[in-house]
Amino acid sequence: MEYKFRKAQKDDASQIWDILQQAIDRRKEDGSKQWQDGYPNPDVVKNDIEKGVGFVLTDRDKIVGYSAVLINDEPAYAGIEGKWITNDDFVVVHRVAVSSDYIGQGLSAQILKHIQSYALDNNIRSIKADTNFDNPAMMKIFEKLGYVYCGEVFFRGSARRAYEKVLE
Repeated sequence: MEYKFRKAQKDDASQIWDILQQAIDRRKEDGSKQWQDGYPNPDVVKNDIEKGVGFVLTDRDKIVGYSAVLINDEPAYAGIEGKWITNDDFVVVHRVAVSSDYIGQGLSAQILKHIQSYALDNNIRSIKADTNFDNPAMMKIFEKLGYVYCGEVFFRGSARRAYEKVLE
């Protein structure tokens, strides 16, 4: 496998949406409430790409994973119930999803490792992310990669677990 991580382009939108739909279905099958309220949706993907914050993981020419990667752009994080480790610039990770054909191959962790490189390339030493309380797989990945649980943040009326990783 030859994985690459790059900015998403307009032509990628339908493949990205397919991957997100697969992830939405998996979350539902797992009994999760995450992503069961019409979010994310094709407009979210379109906006990510237009703003230059959508990123894809590819296996040769095939898109196998997706994430939105923003810098200093998550207003909900200002209202954390808890405390972030740092208050400097940070990269935000949202909407990590992997194709059903590639589940169990560690690609979510690989996406997060690429995001660490992206942060360092931008001279940023903090990555912040969140996930639903009913997403143990993502919590396990965060903890395995050295993210620290910092408290709760709130999106669309519900609490989510907030994590931060400080990069060396």
